[in-house]
Amino acid sequence: MSDPAREDATALKARRGRNIAIALGLVVFVILVYVVTVIKMGANVLERAI
Repeated sequence: MSDPAREDATALKARRGRNIAIALGLVVFVILVYVVTVIKMGANVLERAI
């Protein structure tokens, strides 16, 4: 690994861009899993006995 104190501005900007892309990808994945879970469970919740 490189020393963060010696990196230039372009390397820092590139790393920040990668970090933002990974964070957005993770958020999209979590939302997708949540939506699919709600859709799959949605029909069964209404049919259960009270």
